[in-house]
Amino acid sequence: MNFILWIVIGGVIGWLASLVMRTDAQQGMLLNVIVGIIGALLGGWLLAPLFGTGTINQNDFSIASLFVSFLGAILLLMIVNLFRRGRVR
Repeated sequence: MNFILWIVIGGVIGWLASLVMRTDAQQGMLLNVIVGIIGALLGGWLLAPLFGTGTINQNDFSIASLFVSFLGAILLLMIVNLFRRGRVR
């Protein structure tokens, strides 16, 4: 059951991050899930120690962990935009 929640919440986080970064028209549902999950991993490595919380990848579905996962997904899209377009946007 956690795996299904992980995919659904990762997809929502990836979709919200793509709306913030204005890349939603270029991404499909599968890419939103991938961005959400990999962004949560990135947020877990870089941001979770700063906030003192886990991420959705660590089966922590609190508001703080969702926020850290969301910030990680935005950071991932910033990095992708930097390499694809030469600017963060």
